[in-house]
Amino acid sequence: MAGFDEEWGKKRATISERCMFMFNNDLLSDVSLVVREASGNSSNSKKKNMAIPAHKFVLSICSPVFFAMFRSEMAEKSESIELHDCEYEGVLEMLRYMYTKEVKLNENNVMLVLYVAKKYILKSLADECVDFLLRNLHVSNVFCVLSHAKQFDENYLADRCWEMIDRETVEVVKSDEFATLERSLLGAMVKRDTLTIPELELFKAVDMWATKECERQGLSTDCGSVKRRILGENIVKSLRFPAMTERDFANMVVSTNIITNVEVKEMMKIFEGVLEGPISFPDNKRIGTCQSCCRFAKFSSHTSHEWFYDKYEFYREGSFCSEDEIQFWVDKDIMLHGIRLFGRKDVDYDNVQIRIFGPEHFQFSHQGSFKSVPLAYKEAKVDVYDIWFDPLALKKEKKYYVSADIEGKKSGFGVGGVATVQCQDVTFHFDEVCYADCSRKIKCFTRVEEGQFAEFFFTVGQ
Repeated sequence: MAGFDEEWGKKRATISERCMFMFNNDLLSDVSLVVREASGNSSNSKKKNMAIPAHKFVLSICSPVFFAMFRSEMAEKSESIELHDCEYEGVLEMLRYMYTKEVKLNENNVMLVLYVAKKYILKSLADECVDFLLRNLHVSNVFCVLSHAKQFDENYLADRCWEMIDRETVEVVKSDEFATLERSLLGAMVKRDTLTIPELELFKAVDMWATKECERQGLSTDCGSVKRRILGENIVKSLRFPAMTERDFANMVVSTNIITNVEVKEMMKIFEGVLEGPISFPDNKRIGTCQSCCRFAKFSSHTSHEWFYDKYEFYREGSFCSEDEIQFWVDKDIMLHGIRLFGRKDVDYDNVQIRIFGPEHFQFSHQGSFKSVPLAYKEAKVDVYDIWFDPLALKKEKKYYVSADIEGKKSGFGVGGVATVQCQDVTFHFDEVCYADCSRKIKCFTRVEEGQFAEFFFTVGQ
């Protein structure tokens, strides 16, 4: 052991290398953290305990909770501390982060790590977990992430989950997670104005959820009154049956017996336009959320290749033009609500200006400060910021020019762009901007194939 003690430091010249060596190492350890066995490592329902060697000094300077545990008047004197509510994977990665500033997150351990990061007040580690969840958010896991976001009071993460649920409602209700969704989240979901799904399809999804819940509880799946009790009045009364067609309601809803005969008669009067008095169900259609047109096949992060900004501007026809500019037009009248630009992790872009020019003296300008946020995109750590504005009415087959004046650190960018993009029932066309009368010949950085303007947010019609 003496020889080992003398040699280990010589092979590691820096403090960081030596701290990394001490991670999960008995050498100089003065405390062990006893935790439950890793999930799935045992066939027995009762997990055995596992001990992880640690050092009080490292734990104390990283976490105020451990500092109080070892230094208060009631300081823990034992060389072995049981963490009854923690699992091995979470604590091991917490210690890795403490010793090395690195963490190995995956879809199986991230919630365990987030739990211990919150418990032991390691904000930077919690931020790493939230960043990972944001970048790996998908319709297949959005409800699980939302549930934990609410549990840990991560409001920003919860908001991003709701945005995905709103925008991808049709796909979300098809996911395996939806069938096992906790009732409180189902209730919060069906009350939302911004869901993007026909009301009949939402009802079918709710009916399916009730069927699965009846099966889990060993109840009859053929009895509408049982399903209604399982769902609860708040969920049933949040469904917007008046927004359906009379035919869909009669063919698909009535036969489930989830709503009463009195309510069926009320609905028939609504469809016939003869109902007098209050309505039991909301009668307004869900407004949905904006559609998105993404013009790139892939995104590149600033860590692989960088998109940089030149402060040079040139003057043309009474307005300043930037080097990030693209021309576009659509085949239907639309309302443009916002544009997504590429940014860089945790970077503020304090002076960003979007300009849009079009036919018949159409001009629009919007300026502000924006903070980059993680994008749910597994291939690379890409960060973006969205510029929202009052909806702009754009005419079909009319050409518009959008430019961005950006000052800030180098960012990611899009690659694999194409000239024509089909976005549900709207076709976007893109082309490069050429100015023959510019005082100085400049090639725009942004082109059809690569550059800025990641997505356009719009609704159809005016």
